[in-house]
Amino acid sequence: MRIQRTRAAVRVPATSANLGPGFDALGLALDLCDDLELEATTGGVEIEVEGEGAASVPTGEDHLVVQALRRGLDHAGAPQVGVRLHAMNRIPHGRGLGSSAAATIAGLLLARGLVSDPEALDDDAVLQLAAEFEGHPDNVAPALLGGVVLSWMDGAIASAARLRCAPHALRPVVLLPLTTLSTHQARTLLPATVPHGDAVFNGARAALLVHALAEDPSRLLQATEDRLHQEQRAPGMPQSVELMRVLRHEGLPAVISGAGPSVVVLDGDRSRISSLVRRIVTDPADWRIAEVPLRVHGASTVIG
Repeated sequence: MRIQRTRAAVRVPATSANLGPGFDALGLALDLCDDLELEATTGGVEIEVEGEGAASVPTGEDHLVVQALRRGLDHAGAPQVGVRLHAMNRIPHGRGLGSSAAATIAGLLLARGLVSDPEALDDDAVLQLAAEFEGHPDNVAPALLGGVVLSWMDGAIASAARLRCAPHALRPVVLLPLTTLSTHQARTLLPATVPHGDAVFNGARAALLVHALAEDPSRLLQATEDRLHQEQRAPGMPQSVELMRVLRHEGLPAVISGAGPSVVVLDGDRSRISSLVRRIVTDPADWRIAEVPLRVHGASTVIG
């Protein structure tokens, strides 16, 4: 395999995983994207980051985009290259909006953009490699494919399928706190086992959510009920979980986004939600509220 091109660029969307009952299985892409441009060189690693994480992300070989790029080139059987990378980051870090999944997908697609046979890194290969990086595919699948996505593991093999979504079924509103929470920390709060009744409850709600998205958005509130992970994580993000509870009590299909602490209302009105947040939280200035549309298209690559 040869390096055929020396430049590539990619746009990768934010994601929200779980969507309530679909723990580690359901996710959607949001129209909030990171843009990355790569030049392959004969030198070392040069990274310029603007926006989110500019002062904190690594700027060497340990940068996640570079690690994924290296893994993609190895998978394709292509030689390694020097890296000159410019990243314009818009996806907040440590907020449950898939920033690490976006970085992983970006690196793999940049590798695809350089090699002489891009089919060596087709979507199936990228999904598998990205799931290995992340440990599960619920964020990487919608980042790659766009829309609402169901993903699963069959042993070590990752698979995904886009779900049909009724027109205007979703009007996502993202509630973004200043605080952060690592995925690892959030997962340590989960119990090792769950009651059989709770597992049955979530299975039914996840199935109902697929129906609500495709056919009957009026059922979104009931379809996003969860007993497996959100309340269990409340000690790590008490204000987020309390906000979710109140929003749901007001009839809004609010869920914790991924590992949190962001909250996503799958179908809501920003002005009404802003009014509720001002009543609920201690300091409304600690929260940003934005309408972020569903991104129908996944990550896109430009080669040159």
